[in-house]
Amino acid sequence: MRELRLISVVSPMLDEVGVVREFHRRVGEALQGVPFELIVVDDGSTDGTGEILDEIAAVDERLRVLHLSRPFGHQMAITAGLDHAVGDAVVMLDGDLQDPPELIPELLGRWRDGADIVIAKRRVREGETRMKLATARWFYAVIGRLAQVELEPNAGDFRLFDRRPLDALLGMRERSRFLRGMSSWVGFRRDVVEYDRAARSTGTTKFPLGRMIRFALDGLTSFSNFPLQLSALAGFACAAIALLLLPLTIVARYTGIYERGVPSLLFVVLLIGGIQLIALGMIGEYLGRIYDEVKQRPLYVVARARNLGDERGAGAVSEHAEQR
Repeated sequence: MRELRLISVVSPMLDEVGVVREFHRRVGEALQGVPFELIVVDDGSTDGTGEILDEIAAVDERLRVLHLSRPFGHQMAITAGLDHAVGDAVVMLDGDLQDPPELIPELLGRWRDGADIVIAKRRVREGETRMKLATARWFYAVIGRLAQVELEPNAGDFRLFDRRPLDALLGMRERSRFLRGMSSWVGFRRDVVEYDRAARSTGTTKFPLGRMIRFALDGLTSFSNFPLQLSALAGFACAAIALLLLPLTIVARYTGIYERGVPSLLFVVLLIGGIQLIALGMIGEYLGRIYDEVKQRPLYVVARARNLGDERGAGAVSEHAEQR
């Protein structure tokens, strides 16, 4: 049995003015009697979310608030909160109340029993369209086959970390962050808790189709070289088809029907040209990520903080992690 001195709950928020107070209340009730800190990262909200967080933090010192200088994205906001978490166990939990804070004690129980990472897996996903559910299934199916890490199907970022795997994860400062894959990559003993995910009670999703596609691409390119291998396979296939068609070209040349093959020739040229452009695009995607890494910009910038101290700001690993 592990002894808990402090549990940290890390939650990103972007324009969630309708659920801020309810979220704070439910987290406090779920962890009643447990020493905890709630770190909410305001990812550049413009609807008053930050002001409400500051009001609550003024009367509840357990709430620590990080205000980022602009929207850096969901994964960067979570990373900012993880950098500043000092608990023996740390929970990642979205601030839209679709994932229930009441599940945290069960995650904590599995941690006390020895699990280093406890993953919350969705049984039911209420309020989501068939398109969203279908794309989620396709995403996990593709990632499961192509990625070099094992992902728990139908599990999001809602999970608990022991301090050891969390420190290992925080040592990975890559820019294209896919925290689900990164938490699998670090290893350690894992456990799974299933739950029913509620529909969003207020506000709108911060993951439209374009952002979902980008997130899926980040996950695939961060843990798989298959797109590059696919372009090489397409090149070999085109070369093989060209060699097979060479005898037909010779026959057409000496039988006087050479001009009849012009449409087919144009088709082949366009096909090969398209495949080349796709291959260049795949290579460019990886080169762009290399370029982002080489620039070594901070992952995020903290504009101001409440109940934390601004000294643990812009993109640095937390003091707690540095001391270990």
